Formats: sequence, structure tokens, C-alpha cells
Amino acid sequence: MTATSTRSVPTLTPATPPPQTLTAASVVGIAVLGLATFFAITTELMPVGLLSPMSASLGVDVSTMGLVVTVYALAVAILALPLTWATSHFPRRAVLVVTLAGYAVSNLMVALAPNFAFVCAGRVIGGIAHALFFSVASAYATRIVPPRLAGRAIAFVYSGSSLGFVIGVPVATTVGDHLGWRLAVGAVAVASAILALVAVAFLPHVKGESHPHLGSGRSWARSGLIGVGVADLLLFAGHYVVYTYVGPYLVGAGLQQQSIGGALLVLGGTGIVGLLAAGSFVDRAPRQTLLVAVAVMALALAALPFVHGSLAATFVVAGLWMAANGTTGTLFMAAAIRTGGVSPDIAGALVNGASNVGIAAGAAIGAQVLGVTGLGALPFAAAVVIAGSFGVIVVARRGFPLHGHGQVTLSTSSIRTITSSIQVATSSIRTVSLPRTGSVRVVRDPG
Repeated sequence: MTATSTRSVPTLTPATPPPQTLTAASVVGIAVLGLATFFAITTELMPVGLLSPMSASLGVDVSTMGLVVTVYALAVAILALPLTWATSHFPRRAVLVVTLAGYAVSNLMVALAPNFAFVCAGRVIGGIAHALFFSVASAYATRIVPPRLAGRAIAFVYSGSSLGFVIGVPVATTVGDHLGWRLAVGAVAVASAILALVAVAFLPHVKGESHPHLGSGRSWARSGLIGVGVADLLLFAGHYVVYTYVGPYLVGAGLQQQSIGGALLVLGGTGIVGLLAAGSFVDRAPRQTLLVAVAVMALALAALPFVHGSLAATFVVAGLWMAANGTTGTLFMAAAIRTGGVSPDIAGALVNGASNVGIAAGAAIGAQVLGVTGLGALPFAAAVVIAGSFGVIVVARRGFPLHGHGQVTLSTSSIRTITSSIQVATSSIRTVSLPRTGSVRVVRDPG
């Protein structure tokens, strides 16, 4: 029998207290944040659907073009925590507007890029904006509504991420295939710039907040947080070995280039199914659910090469892979928070960093495998990496207990961390099931 201890986790005290009633300004602010997350995720993942036309236009092969995903993810992984720390005292609206302007500049640079190097430079700027955006957006959402509505506010704001993944990327891909990828990226640049102006005009003012508690390496190891981070990194690395090149892979299976946008829409929908399943089991059986999901991902990816000659069978197996992947973001973030080794915000930031290291590594590994052996070997390489994640989960029982320890269910602050972190790493979608409450009366903001 092991002794249990109660860990004291510091909490953040906002400089601007949340309102006690839901005002019209709060509703508009939440809507603006939802639109912002939509364009953030669309910016991050557009190249996944446009790799082939971009590579042909810029004179590089597809494997090299995939590195635009790597440089973006590396910028997020390296800068998320330092930028959040450095800007924590600045007014939230000003910081968020700067990130939206960063997205606009990034997309404009990519749209006008004369060569591959210039595209990478533009993507680095986008990654810098992305590293900061979701930390700001998550805090914003909880501080412009009454505390009892914080979870619903987060869910609404990050439904924009769901729409970016399911609608934004496929639409951008379709526009790129029919009217040119530069027009598609340029349109997102213009929309991001307009949204920055809208944010200046309509987002409520919120002051900065104090620094979160970082904990120590010893507390990370003792609580199981390191194990969670390693398993998360390997999972995302394996996933992005293939997902970075999912467009060319589907074309190789018989899909028409012009249909990639619709294919991504379908696969994104299966991810939502997995997400809903995670919401049902994240409190009741987190370890068991995660093990099943990761195992299904590995097996589905290993099976993909055997059905590659049939487009229908490829879609079925890829749908299983994506549905299983849809469960993992919620379960990993819940596990990190429940370790109790650090405050929930820092747990989310650390796993966010691990996820983006995995994304960058997976895209880079995929590029190497694609260049040496071709598309057919990508799923095998991915399955091997994801099998490593499965092994870490099996061994790291402290980080992945049968039931959440230190926190039986997820609090509002945990919801904030889960949702924000998932969106940065995986282009995530709604991550938690929220209890129904009574109706909310909307009142006008005085003045």
C-alpha cells in the first residue's frame, strides 16, 4: 500500500476579476475568440492539404515541402512557455491582437513567397504567434464571463478550432486546388488582419496576470508528469509521420487531387467521433481508454499499406486511425493535470511543448522516410513510433493510473488548460463533456 499525499498547487489570481453577469460585450468577445481560433488552426494546418501544389510551384519535392510543418511546430515548442511567461503582465487584448497580426504577416509572406526559404521564414513567424495565441485565448475566455460559465465559454471558443480542422483546412485545400494555393493562403492572411481590427474594437479589456508556478524536475518525475510528456511526444511524432503527408498518400491510393479537401473533411469528422468518446471515459477509465486508443492507432497505421490499393479500404482504415487519435488529446492532457506535480496551466504548457516537439519530429521523420523509401513505408514507421508511446503508457502507471488521482474530475481551470493545449498541438476540437446548467440571461454591458 502506498501512502497518499495532498499536493498544494498554486493558483493564479487574475488582475481583472471576472464579471458576475454575462454581458453583451462578453458574448461578442467570446465570438471574436472563436473566430480567432478558427483562423489559428486553419493557418497551422493549411500546408497539410496544399503540399503537392506548393511543392510543384516552388520547385521542391513533397518531402522537403513537409518541413514547413516542422519549422512551425518547432517555433511553438520552443517559445510557448517563454513567451507566455514574458508577456503575462501585458494587457490581454493587446497581446492577442499582436498574435492575430502575426498570423496575417505569416500567411502574407507565404502567399507572396518567391522560394521555399521565404515560405519557411513566414511559417516561423506564424509559429511564434501560435506559441502565444492559445495561452492568451484560454485565459481571456475565462476572464470575460462569470466563473460558473467558464467551461462553456472555453468550449465555445475552441469550437472554432474544431471548425478550423473540419472546415477551414478542407475549404482552403479546395480553393488551393481550384484557384491556386497562393490565393487560398492570401485569403486567410486578409481575414486574419480584419479579425485583428475587430478584436481591437470589440474585445473587452483584461489586464495581465501573475506568473504560474513551474515546479521542479524532481516533482515532474515523482508525479509521473515526465512519463506523460514522453508518451505524448511519441504519440504525436508517430501520428505526424503520416498525417503531414496524408494528401499525397491518399492520392497514391487513388484519390483525385481535387478531392483532398473533401477527404480531409471526412477524416476530421471521424476525429470528432473519437473526441466524444474520450469525453465519456476521461473520468471513468482514463488509462484503459488511452491504451485502447493508442493500440488502435498503431494497428490501423500498420494495416494501411496492406489496403493501399483500394481507396475505399484506405478510407475505412484511415478513419479508424483518426477516430482513435481524436481521443488522445483529452486523455493526455487530463493525465498531465491529474499528476498534481505542477499547476494545471504549467502541466498544459509542458505537454503542449512535448506535443509540438513530437509534431516537428514526426514531420521530419516522415520527410526522411518518404525521400528514401517512398509513401508506402510511412505508416509502418508511424506504427513503430506509436508502439513506443504505448509501451511508455504501460510502464508509467504513476502518470497513467486506472483512476485520476489527486483530482477525481476535471475542474474549470483544468478544462481551460486541456482545451487550449490540445488546440495548439493537434488542431484539436472540443475536448470535454460539460454538464448542463440553467439558462443564462444576457444583459447589456453598461456604457
